[in-house]
Amino acid sequence: MTAWVAREHHRFEAAGKPFVYLVPSAAIFALDDAADSVLRMLSTKPRTREELADVMTDHAALDAAIAELSRVQAIGIAAAPIPPTPKVIPLAPFPLTTMVLNVTNQCNLSCTYCYEYGEDKIVDTENGKQPKFMSEETARESVEFMLKESGANKVAHITFFGGETLLNFPVLRKTITYARQRAAEVGKDVDFSLTTNATLLKPEIIEFLAEERVGVTISIDGPKEVQDKFRVFQNGTGSYDLVAPKIKELLKRHRSRPIGARVTLTSGKMDVKRIYQHLTDEIGFWEVGFAPVTTSPNRAHAISDGGYDEMLGQFRDLAFEFLETTVAGRHHGFSNVKETLEELHKGVSKAFPCGAGLGLLGVATDGDVALCHRFAGSDSHKFGTVRDGVDRGAQQAFLEQHHIANKTDCSVCWARPLCSGGCYHEAHTRYGDTTHANLHYCNWIRGWTEVCLQVYGELSERNPAFLAQFDDEEMKELVS
Repeated sequence: MTAWVAREHHRFEAAGKPFVYLVPSAAIFALDDAADSVLRMLSTKPRTREELADVMTDHAALDAAIAELSRVQAIGIAAAPIPPTPKVIPLAPFPLTTMVLNVTNQCNLSCTYCYEYGEDKIVDTENGKQPKFMSEETARESVEFMLKESGANKVAHITFFGGETLLNFPVLRKTITYARQRAAEVGKDVDFSLTTNATLLKPEIIEFLAEERVGVTISIDGPKEVQDKFRVFQNGTGSYDLVAPKIKELLKRHRSRPIGARVTLTSGKMDVKRIYQHLTDEIGFWEVGFAPVTTSPNRAHAISDGGYDEMLGQFRDLAFEFLETTVAGRHHGFSNVKETLEELHKGVSKAFPCGAGLGLLGVATDGDVALCHRFAGSDSHKFGTVRDGVDRGAQQAFLEQHHIANKTDCSVCWARPLCSGGCYHEAHTRYGDTTHANLHYCNWIRGWTEVCLQVYGELSERNPAFLAQFDDEEMKELVS
């Protein structure tokens, strides 16, 4: 007699209804009463249809539930072996979608927690072999590299990074002009973006960024007392009073693309909602994203286990504010939740935590190609050069080694489709090994994914049109 058993899933509730997140496929389904009852019973032990019928009197509903749950692979025959998840490695050469160009490894701030210049730095940017500023020639070579490695993609994405990116504005400006010209010659478009601390946002630079429609992300931590705690100049002076008026001028002039803020959260008292409200209501940012500081656990600014719990609680509060605002048809700029909702809606199931080493590569000031911008200049994480191209052997070896199938700690975690072990740079900084799963924030990741699943379920019932925009974005990508 056939016995049924539940397959790997995570049940959650939203809008007064049960939902299920199917881990292997990353699909989300609302459950009716019959399907919920069947899945609950089969989650405790295998049962035959007859055993289920002893409990459920509506046999037609029972049979329909079994058929539907089996179809979506939420349940399966107990005796049947569960097919192993194939270890799929992308075929080389995989097209490059985003090149992060480190036009300088120097900065005019001395942020206490900085991963690039602090105690946790990977590359010596002061006395190392790389030049402090990328030359115009290397930048042009990088553009040619990007256009070649982007393959059949019609749009190439170039992100300028640092150090403080605008310290090398002359090369940045010339690179954009050159890239637009060369892209047009080969039938492509180029999208440009950059990250800056805003200290060098002079009127002529603001005008250029607006005219060229360059996407801008500002690194800023919040109100004056928060910003000036860590984001300081070398003499210890805080940067808020300098950057706040410059940012407002940028926001006033640059209207063609949303301008976002990126906040680094550290130990001590957090007030995520206050930071968000200040940056959106008082400064004027369209969206704000938060990230916990990347650092060794013994640093004073490192977030403790209790700190991750506090951060999750504050993220949850802001996420549900996002929910109610969105249901009311208004914009809310908490980008962390929106980005996760998009991944959930598209059924993202990652073999790798991000595009680093795959569709995204970082370029150091000397033209060396690295895993990502955070490893730019590191010989241990080198993937070639802009002159010689991608070292496909090194890339393939990296992908083989870092596939989620090799992270045994992740194999039983229901949140692995979105996490896949976490950031390589975080793992390197915390454990000294990019292959290591970021076990210190597993509970945080599961908690945050649960929050986003609840918000997703609520929106699917109360404002499904909001989620439909992600279908539109997918179609835009397909036809672009």
